[in-house]
Amino acid sequence: MTDAWLRCRTPRQSPAVHLVCLPHAGGTAGPYAAWGSGLPDDVELCAVQYPGREDRLSEPPAGDLQSLVAGVCTALLPLTDRPLVLFGHSFGAVVAYEAARRLTAWGAAPDHLVVSGRRAPSLPPRGDMHTRPDDELVAELVRLGGTRGEVLADPAVRSVYLPAVRADFKLAETYHRPATPPLACPVTVVMGETDTEVDDAQAGAWAAHTTGPFALRTFPGGHFYFTPRREPVLRLLADVTRTAAAAGARCRLESENLS
Repeated sequence: MTDAWLRCRTPRQSPAVHLVCLPHAGGTAGPYAAWGSGLPDDVELCAVQYPGREDRLSEPPAGDLQSLVAGVCTALLPLTDRPLVLFGHSFGAVVAYEAARRLTAWGAAPDHLVVSGRRAPSLPPRGDMHTRPDDELVAELVRLGGTRGEVLADPAVRSVYLPAVRADFKLAETYHRPATPPLACPVTVVMGETDTEVDDAQAGAWAAHTTGPFALRTFPGGHFYFTPRREPVLRLLADVTRTAAAAGARCRLESENLS
């Protein structure tokens, strides 16, 4: 995959469904792209690489959410020739939701939205971590469990890594959902049982954001529950993509029968 936005480590010859993962604040495509090898052979997994990190380090991080979403959606449009499933974790859940809204407006709605570790968009934003000193920001990253403290003890690493983290936190902490109709696609919410960033009620509030089927799944663990629970999470995603592929096949058959 040569697009600046997408990384596909395990391309498929003729996939039945595309699964696109959108990383958390400060996250990169790499860890999510590696999930592809644990999915069925007819699922092609791509992960989004936000600007301002790894091979896009020379680019400034996104300064506003809508420009970020526009870049993501432009990259996703070619994938909508097959059923499309979006998975976003934490900040990535916000990006995935906004991408689903924009793709729907473009007439290319995703077939399923999976959001992880994030309160529903209708709830007021919270947090001011993007304004805190570096030491406090690093402590928060370590507390959440997504980053090892010893890595960020190096000032040189901090200078490279923290600008993107801070920019992502700002977009997540200042996000306000526009007053728009709910999605029509199925929505699945996933969370860790001990996640301090979202509780059952906050996760369940996502149900109001779709007129389609809704499901809430929990796994043991905290905010990054999927690190130790990768296999069951991949089974969940395999089930979701299988359902999306089957629904897409039915739609194509009905369309052919009508033509």
